[in-house]
Amino acid sequence: MEEPCYTCRRRRIRCDQSRSPCIKCATSGFQCFASRPLRWVDGLAIRGKLRGVSLTTNKSSPAEKAHSQKDMNSKDGRLVPTTQSALSVERPSEGHVIPLKPLINIPSAIGDFATSDLDAVSRYYLDYYNECICGLFIVYDSDRNPFRALMSLALLDHTLLKCVLALAARHRVNRNCSFRDLTIDASSSLLNAHSDALRFKYQAIQGIAQALGDATSRNKDTTVASIFLLVFLDLLESGSDRWNVHLEGAKRLMESSASDSQAVSRRNSGQTIEDLRNFLASQIYSIETLGGTFVRPKLLSQFDLLGGPQFQETVEQSFLGCPEYLLDAIRYLSARRDTIISSECHDDSTWSYFIQDTIAMIDFIQQFDCSVWASSLPYLGTTPPRGTSSLCTLAQTYKLGALIYGKRVLGALTKECLPLEDLLQELLATIDNLQDDNALYKCILWPIIIAGLECQQQEQRESVRTYMERFWEHTKCVNVINAAKIIEDRWQQGDGTEPSHWIFSIGNLGRDWLLI
Repeated sequence: MEEPCYTCRRRRIRCDQSRSPCIKCATSGFQCFASRPLRWVDGLAIRGKLRGVSLTTNKSSPAEKAHSQKDMNSKDGRLVPTTQSALSVERPSEGHVIPLKPLINIPSAIGDFATSDLDAVSRYYLDYYNECICGLFIVYDSDRNPFRALMSLALLDHTLLKCVLALAARHRVNRNCSFRDLTIDASSSLLNAHSDALRFKYQAIQGIAQALGDATSRNKDTTVASIFLLVFLDLLESGSDRWNVHLEGAKRLMESSASDSQAVSRRNSGQTIEDLRNFLASQIYSIETLGGTFVRPKLLSQFDLLGGPQFQETVEQSFLGCPEYLLDAIRYLSARRDTIISSECHDDSTWSYFIQDTIAMIDFIQQFDCSVWASSLPYLGTTPPRGTSSLCTLAQTYKLGALIYGKRVLGALTKECLPLEDLLQELLATIDNLQDDNALYKCILWPIIIAGLECQQQEQRESVRTYMERFWEHTKCVNVINAAKIIEDRWQQGDGTEPSHWIFSIGNLGRDWLLI
């Protein structure tokens, strides 16, 4: 690169001019422009009297506009960049899904010029990802949403882009399926979306495999992010398609590159990349902790969150919103559960220590103040501040779920049957209070499953069925459908005489389920 890039000049920083794109743009998540990019506008001018004025007077549909643009570029087969969102365009002739409603534009930080090289199908799913996916896997959507920040990085990384598109296509398919029937009509346009989802997933996995074979690509943050997104794709597909392998792979890459990142990359990276690393570390810890309660003992290795970067806990950058304090407690309880069924022998004094320590941990959970936690959270968004009462209720569902889980582990240690009916009733009531909160209800599958595994009365079970179906309507994640089947089977077959037995049997179902 002979001259500093336009992007660095606009950011008022010194361009390294080492390559195109330059290192500073690549690490900060910005598109590197050699010169000032063209700006596509609707009218004859950007400002003044001619702003928004067009010479054409005839009105045409979005579909006609798209096809006319395509005809004008028939020689090279590429679409002319337009200001229209691809999701507002009908594309029956291309055999792809027809949007039910227009979606919001791609963020202005990315812009039409940055996406001009994308074909119509990719642009469609990128728009879909922006509206439907970015807010789905985060507690509160905001301008600091890490999933939306991935969009700018995806335009610079082919593999990450395919992961993003696969997520969007799979959710698009699920949106028109029902809780009781996932069959896709062979004559439906959704069959094409299903093919798109499979194609994007295949391309993403192929890209990840190639990146892992290259020492430079292997340590890129976008490679870790691509693998991480496959975990969320698994939630949309089934909840049991090798999510644990993806999670372990992401953890190993983060741990192996930690020293290099801290020594070199962290000094040169922008805030976007730094936020991405923090987000990946915290959410891996969260998924591993909550997901580990319903799988085989020691299926997942222990990710050292304390050894990584330190950051503030925020719900604007959290997948589930479970307080970190409770995550640490649940993690400890799972370790005690694994101790019970391990082949390692312990003397009476060691068992006594385990019991006393577990009792102390349950007391710590009981003393956790959800309202203090909710009111002390920092606020990162630019939208109106969220109320603390709903966040307090969210934390309460996890607190009650952790108490039930902890007392079942304690019961297994002491071989006692501990009564938990009051806790269960309180948990069901707390879940019920969140049913009308669309933002938070999508975060509480773990407490719902805890309630489902515990309830014995028919009325309680009907409530759990309702909660799970409502969760499906909020998320369209197929893992909740499989969770409902698992719980229904437990209700029908029974699970032995010991109430605490489910903490062991839930991980021995033949497949490793991610039920969060």
